[in-house]
Amino acid sequence: MAQKTTTREAAAPSLGIDTDLARRLLRDMMRIRRFEEKAAEAYALGKIGGFLHLYIGEEAVAVGATSTLRPDDYAISAYREHGHCLAKGSDPARIMAELFGRRDGLSKGKGGSMHLFDRGVNFLGGHAIVGAHLPIAAGVAFAIKYQGGDQVVVCYFGDGAVPEGEFHEAMNLAALWKLPVIYLCENNRYAMGTSLERALAQTEIWKFGQVYGVPCEAVDGMDVLAVREAVARAVARARVDKTPSLIEARTYRFRGHSMRDPAGAVYRTREEVEREKQRDPLIVFRDRALAAGLLGEADIRAIEKDVNDRIDEAVAFADASPEPPVEWLLTDIYKEG
Repeated sequence: MAQKTTTREAAAPSLGIDTDLARRLLRDMMRIRRFEEKAAEAYALGKIGGFLHLYIGEEAVAVGATSTLRPDDYAISAYREHGHCLAKGSDPARIMAELFGRRDGLSKGKGGSMHLFDRGVNFLGGHAIVGAHLPIAAGVAFAIKYQGGDQVVVCYFGDGAVPEGEFHEAMNLAALWKLPVIYLCENNRYAMGTSLERALAQTEIWKFGQVYGVPCEAVDGMDVLAVREAVARAVARARVDKTPSLIEARTYRFRGHSMRDPAGAVYRTREEVEREKQRDPLIVFRDRALAAGLLGEADIRAIEKDVNDRIDEAVAFADASPEPPVEWLLTDIYKEG
């Protein structure tokens, strides 16, 4: 006898994923959100110096993209990179220690917020110069192809990098040499503080891919599954025939450009920010997973507790980590032959 389907089950929308993946996607987004909230608190307490660029609101891009990658694939980013580094698998405790400038940080406390690097998970930085890492991503992709590998590189960058020459040089080389790189633009509409319409003659960033003859598309960067599907297509192309791609993820940062601009109030209204928060990627995905029956309220509470505990442990680890000794200023400067 066929099993009877209840009305509630019949009405539940299918997300095309299983419970384990739903749990992982939500956990990873929550981890980034909680990490960034704690980093903001630490900055306000004077425990983090310099610049601090938060990823709050954009979590779906890093998590959706990384969910399509293998551990031996590469990721490279600009200075708003905490989320990318966490999504790639780096230890939150060592990332937080790096933000604190402590010796147990990923870069021994020498890099700070904008220069995270973790070779162990193939995360190649954290680059503070706008657009400078796009040619590096092309170089990594060239090395993969030259060595006959089938890994791919995901290169994250913001809309503010698009007018830079490095963007066009890198896109041209990737297309010309057929390199396995996915250029993933996190378009949060304001770069540092200038609206897209005031900075670009062509505001549909994905269309630049057409100029270079590479597959390109725009995707809702607040929808983790939409990002996952778009990047999965690009990864398959890059892995099989070394075809590069350009993806424009249309997202929104809920905080300002950096902690020096905590709200971004000079160039956008409070009403706009509150309106965009209605599309919070964590809440939207959580509600979809609940409606689809993939997760229950108890699952959500368990994930939240696990995430909160782990980030609290990361802060405690960073607090306890010693300052780097003065003599370390003279180490790691030159690579011995």
